[in-house]
Amino acid sequence: MYAMVQIAVHDAVNAIRRQSRPYAYDVPAPGGTSSSAAVAAAARDVLVAVIGQLQEPGECVPRGLATVEADYAAALAELPDNQPKARGIAVGQAAARAILALRANDGSDTLLADLGYPQGSAPGEFKFVPGIPFAFAPRWGEVTPFVLSDSAQFRAGPPLPIGSGDYADDFNEVKSLGGDGVNTPSARTAEQTQIALFWVESSPLAWNRIARGISARANLDLNDNARLFGLLNMALADGYIGSWEGKYHYNFWRPVTAIHEADTDGNPQTSADPGWTPLHFTYPMPDHDSAHSVEGGAAAEVLKRVFGTDRIRFRNCSMTLPAGQTCTDARPKLRSFRSFTEAANENGLSRILVGIHFRRAVEEGIEHGRNIGRWAVERFMRPLD
Repeated sequence: MYAMVQIAVHDAVNAIRRQSRPYAYDVPAPGGTSSSAAVAAAARDVLVAVIGQLQEPGECVPRGLATVEADYAAALAELPDNQPKARGIAVGQAAARAILALRANDGSDTLLADLGYPQGSAPGEFKFVPGIPFAFAPRWGEVTPFVLSDSAQFRAGPPLPIGSGDYADDFNEVKSLGGDGVNTPSARTAEQTQIALFWVESSPLAWNRIARGISARANLDLNDNARLFGLLNMALADGYIGSWEGKYHYNFWRPVTAIHEADTDGNPQTSADPGWTPLHFTYPMPDHDSAHSVEGGAAAEVLKRVFGTDRIRFRNCSMTLPAGQTCTDARPKLRSFRSFTEAANENGLSRILVGIHFRRAVEEGIEHGRNIGRWAVERFMRPLD
C-alpha cells in the first residue's frame, strides 16, 4: 500500500514537472496543472482501492476509508476551484489508475493464515510457534516485486548449521537476552529493553517517519520528496517480498522452538528450556532472514544514497514504547542516531533483544536489505540529469 501510493504520487508530480524517470504513468500534464491537487487525488484513489480490498473485521476498513476521504476533502478545500485544480485531480487519478492496473494481478491476494502449512519434523525445521497454529503468508515471496528482477535476487545466505559452535553462540545469546523478564530471566540492561521495545513497531511506519523528519530539515521540494518516498517504499515493499521468499526457502526454526527443543539439536553447547518465553511474541513464520532487519537495511541504504551521505544525525520516537513514552504522548522518549547505518543496526539488534531472531538472521537480513535499497536507487526513478 505504501509503495503504490508513493509511486502514484511520484508519477503524478513528475507528469507536471518532469525531473526523473516515471514508474507506471508517463503522460505529460498540460501547463498550469496543480501539483497539490494531483498529489491528493493520486494518494486518495490508491488508498480507497487498496483499503477497500482488505479483509479486516469490524470498523477497521470503514474508518480507514472515512479518514482518507476526510483528508482528501481537506486537501482540496485549500485549493481554489479552477482549471489547474481540475487538471491536477485528473492527472492524479490517471497516475493512480496506472499503478492499480499494473499491480492488479501481483499475487498479493495470497492466503495469509495458512493452517495447513506442513510443519517440519527434523531439528532446525520451522514449526508453528506456541499459541499461533498457522504459518503467515507462505507464498508472499511469490508476489511480484516492485524493483527486484525476482524475489530471490539477493536472497540471504543460509542459516548456521545447528550443530556448529557459531550456532550455539547465537542460540545462547538470544536465550540469555531475549527472555520476557517475568517467566524467563533476561540479562538485558534497561537500555537494551528500551531498544527492544522501541523498534517493535511497523517498519514502514518507523522509516517513513524518519524520512519525513530528515526531508523537512533538508527542505526538499515536491519532486525530490516524491522521488525519495517512492524509492523508500518500493524498497521496503520488496524487502518483505524478498525476505519471505528466503524464509520459506530455508524454513528455519524460530528461537522459541529451538530453545524449547534444544535437546534434539545434537549440539552439546545448547540446552533446552521448555518454558522459555520471549519478551515479544514470535511472529508465525520462519526465522531466516529477519524481515525487520531487511527493512532497516533497505531504508538506510535508500536514505544514504538519496541524501548523498550516511552520516546524518537524527532522532526518532516510537509507537511501541510503554504508555507515556510514545510518539503521541506529551513527552515522547526519543532515541538519537548519528547515521542511517547506526539506526539500521540497532533496529536489527532489537530482534535479538525481544527474543524472536538469531543474530545470523539479523546480520544476513541487514545486508539483504542494503542490496535491495541500492538496486532500487540505481535502477528506478533516476534523475533526468
